Amino acid sequence: MAGNSSRKGAVRGSKKGPSGGTGGNNKRRLEGKGPTPKAEDRPYHAAAKRKKAAEKKGDKVPTTRRSDSTRPSAARSSAGRSDRGKGEIVSGRNAVLEALREGVPATELLVARSIDVDDRVAESLQLALHHGLPIRESHRAEIEGISPNSQGIILAIKPFQYSSFEEISQRAKHPALIVALDGVTDPRNLGAIVRTAAAFGAAGVIMTERRAAGMTAAAWKSSAGAAARMPIAQVTNLARTIDEAQKNGLFVVGLDGESDVKINEMKVATEPLMIVVGSEGKGLARLTREKCDLVISIPINASTESLNASIATAITLFWIDQQRQK
Repeated sequence: MAGNSSRKGAVRGSKKGPSGGTGGNNKRRLEGKGPTPKAEDRPYHAAAKRKKAAEKKGDKVPTTRRSDSTRPSAARSSAGRSDRGKGEIVSGRNAVLEALREGVPATELLVARSIDVDDRVAESLQLALHHGLPIRESHRAEIEGISPNSQGIILAIKPFQYSSFEEISQRAKHPALIVALDGVTDPRNLGAIVRTAAAFGAAGVIMTERRAAGMTAAAWKSSAGAAARMPIAQVTNLARTIDEAQKNGLFVVGLDGESDVKINEMKVATEPLMIVVGSEGKGLARLTREKCDLVISIPINASTESLNASIATAITLFWIDQQRQK
């Protein structure tokens, strides 16, 4: 009967114990297909296309193993990082074009393949060619892996070459004028201060390594090229640097809006000076303030809480320059 035969099959299928083999018929199926071929040996892989293109040009065939400097994760970690010996990136069509117009030192321009070339991209390419900057086409996925909001174009920036306090001191002409920054965190303020310091003959600008802005692309642009001419140093401890400056005969003057001594009461403008500018929010640190030989303020209208750090620096350097001109 049909019911009995199906029941027997069900019992037979559920029976435990060893089952019969295939007689070796599945042996080849179990052997697998061997090791996975390298990326450059797979016809449709991007690495294979790069290898083929390189062979046509006669260049060295690139390997599939990427160095840390070209991996998207490494590039992401370096984005926005300008100091500590590492570069940064500028991404986005407007930002890249502005950086190229300002002559920000760069190492490479990365452009996505099949990018929609508008006026900004076209001008960026022209400027890169004019500056002799390498232009590299990359897959959009690689570009977006570095910066998701890149709009298909990225500019790699050179690490800024910092000077030292000793070099700035040796460069200073008599009477010396050096600007020190105590925790200025806005790169645009930093760039503006560098520009002002260059305009009024300062020997250099000193900043702290930690909790402060570095010479990023934004700072470079704000300096309007002055960063290329002005020595800029990073120090680990500003208090020790102030001690060293005082030993070298510099009179250290701090800027603080709460000081009772007004700028026009400063009688040492013609002496060798180090002007110390505090951070945008907190001003001078307590230890820095105590180290200063003199702390001055700029009189302003009572309705205005304080002055921007770069503006306060510009007013102070202008006043000192006027006194020295006399």
